[in-house]
Formats: sequence, structure tokens, C-alpha cells
Amino acid sequence: MKQTIKKRRHEKINELVSRYEIDTQEELADRLCEAGYQVTQATVSRDIRELKLSKIPVGKGRQKYVAFTQDESHLGDKYIRVLREGYVSMDLAQNLLVMKTVSGMAMAVAAAVDALKIEEIVGCIAGDNTIMMAMRNEATAAAVMDKIERMLEHS
Repeated sequence: MKQTIKKRRHEKINELVSRYEIDTQEELADRLCEAGYQVTQATVSRDIRELKLSKIPVGKGRQKYVAFTQDESHLGDKYIRVLREGYVSMDLAQNLLVMKTVSGMAMAVAAAVDALKIEEIVGCIAGDNTIMMAMRNEATAAAVMDKIERMLEHS
């Protein structure tokens, strides 16, 4: 039964973030409470991670949560736009690429990079304004850096 409640809550969260410009975990928790779900901030935080929600800019310094779903993977231009909007700089450290983003945009940019399915990237970790992408070796990391730079320039 608990799984069913969680699944319904996740469905409601996806519905809420698609319908409203929800900027904070507190706002999401309030909307869930209004919809009849009693949640704690810790539950909302865990749900955000499990649903892989990211924030994207909506203008005037505001951001909102969005869900990048698998069925959107054909929307390459959308992901490149998120990458471009959040990108600040990138540096190579052996087999790692370290990308700096606008503050608060690392999760959205990392989700966009993941959605672009650059197969040479073994994994990606995002903080607030930094993403670390791991490749198998230094040469591959340099090639991925070039590929991302070309995406940023030509699209």
C-alpha cells in the first residue's frame, strides 16, 4: 500500500510541476498539502531526487522545477538550449570534465547532458553550480569537451 501512496504522490508532483511554476521545495510541499498529501520537507526532497526533477530558468531571475522524462529524449534542441542557458565554463582534469554553470542550474544542465545521451560519458554528478562528468580516459574526455563546445556554438 505504501508504494501505491508514493506512486500517487509522484504522479501528483509531476502534475503540479507541469501546471505551476514551482520554485522551492516548500512551495511544492504546500501544493501537495493543498491536494491532500501530508508530507515533510525531507519527503519532498527525496521525491525530487527520485523523480529527477531539475530547475530551469523562467525569466526575471526565477526558476521552476521540471521533469525531464524519457519520452522527451528526441527533443535535442530543448536540451541544448538548457545547456546553453546554464553553461558558464568547462575545464578538463584528466578523464573528468568539470563544467561550471549559472548558480542553481547544475542539476538542469546535467539532466540535459544526460538526455543528450553522449555515450562516452560514463556518469555525471551535479551540485549547485558545478557538474563533474567522468569518461573512461583523458582522450575521450577531450573529445567530449570538443563535442559539447560544438553543440554550444552551432545550435
